[in-house]
Amino acid sequence: MDRHKLASMIDHTLLKADVTSEQIDKLCEEAATYRFASVCINPCWVVRAAEKLKGTGIKVCTVIGFPLGAATKEVKGFETRQAIQQGAEEIDMVMNIGALKSGDRDTLRKDIEEVVHAAGKVPVKVILETGLLTEEEIRVASQIAKEAGAAFVKTSTGFGNGGATEEAVVIMRDAVGPDLGVKASGGIRDQQTAERMVKAGANRIGASSSVAIVTGGAGHGEY
Repeated sequence: MDRHKLASMIDHTLLKADVTSEQIDKLCEEAATYRFASVCINPCWVVRAAEKLKGTGIKVCTVIGFPLGAATKEVKGFETRQAIQQGAEEIDMVMNIGALKSGDRDTLRKDIEEVVHAAGKVPVKVILETGLLTEEEIRVASQIAKEAGAAFVKTSTGFGNGGATEEAVVIMRDAVGPDLGVKASGGIRDQQTAERMVKAGANRIGASSSVAIVTGGAGHGEY
């Protein structure tokens, strides 16, 4: 795949707890240099990243209910509204995994709808944490996310039980059809892996090894 096209599909990610302001600045500089789709950062860095990326065309993406998805829907809605007010242009939310595991589809749907409503026109990506789910649960969660108005379904937080797999991406793409986005994230550290995810059906990649991916190197990122 052409390097520039691949770069345009990557959310350049830094979500560790001990991230510094200098690292956020470097992330933004790299995103602008390599023309990644966005930087994906924790909410406390949205203001700084939005300022650093002003005028570059690179989006600021942040995470909601991260990494467990176990906050109430009202808290997730508040997080979403505040992040957008501060400059976030895409929202990656962790769904209520326990609700899905309990067979409570109504609670899961309302959890996602709350964030979608709070986000307005800002696209919402729903993180399923596929490493914790059966194939059927991946399919059901993907379908509910679509029904709830999400723009993407996303494999993983990168902090849970396993990262992206081609098998999960195939199920997700089949479940949502061609009109919704599928984001593969977690453990994607080189160009070959990224391209396999795209071939499986992903049209967005989340990675902290983004520079290595587009330059043909081997990344060592944790996400």
